[in-house]
Amino acid sequence: MIESLQLIKKVMQDQDINWQSIVLISILVILAVISFNSFVIINPGEAGVLSILGKAKDGVLLEGVHFKPPVISQVDVYDLTVQKFEVPAQSSTKDLQQLTASFAINFRLDPIEVVTIRRSQGTLQNIVSKIIAPQTQESFKVAAARRTVEEAITKRDELKQDFDEALSQRLSKYGIIVLDTSVVDLNFSTEFSKAVEEKQIAEQRAQRAVYIAREAEQEAEATVNRAKGQAEAQRLLRETLTSELLQKQAIEKWDGKFPQVLGGSGAVPFLNLDMAKS
Repeated sequence: MIESLQLIKKVMQDQDINWQSIVLISILVILAVISFNSFVIINPGEAGVLSILGKAKDGVLLEGVHFKPPVISQVDVYDLTVQKFEVPAQSSTKDLQQLTASFAINFRLDPIEVVTIRRSQGTLQNIVSKIIAPQTQESFKVAAARRTVEEAITKRDELKQDFDEALSQRLSKYGIIVLDTSVVDLNFSTEFSKAVEEKQIAEQRAQRAVYIAREAEQEAEATVNRAKGQAEAQRLLRETLTSELLQKQAIEKWDGKFPQVLGGSGAVPFLNLDMAKS
């Protein structure tokens, strides 16, 4: 009987030791988890915003290790590297023609304004959908309204420059830095495209008509110049070919033989009878 009581007492002591071990291990695990969650690592190209009980704290967390209260806090991390999104836009030009475009926007977040961005916009998706997309639309309206649709084609660089300036000014207020933009696509209405095609055909026909007219004018001028040249040559020939010169040339070419039959005039060819009598 005494031995049985001693055995039961020993078992109970062993159970107490096991429970104490379990409790101790549990406490150590909890402390390890709390310690692990008391620090956050911000990598290069990132920025963090500390929120305690749902309230964002002032001061951005830059790259490195930072302490944060466990359990009651969280850190939202934002990418500060260059982001690229393609945003569509539509507007009317100065001559009330419809113009649609698609812009590739390269931007990054201003590290100093990350806390404000967290409080006002939240996630990067919200920034794109609620800030960048509508401001791109408004900036394109500003740029397109300054010129006609034809000028939008011929002065595309100026259109892009006006768009870049308007967009940079609008997004800088939200802590968004625009690095570059590019026009991915620029389209016009079907009516305008048809009008442009007809205008090009008309211009080609007009240019062809001008070319034909110039060609005819040049040909007429060349004919006149040839006629003037021939007339001048004949005048000079008449002035230089005297009777004495012709007689001299005939004598030089004569072979010294008289013809057997004289012509109706009865004269020797190229022989001046008046000169012979003398």
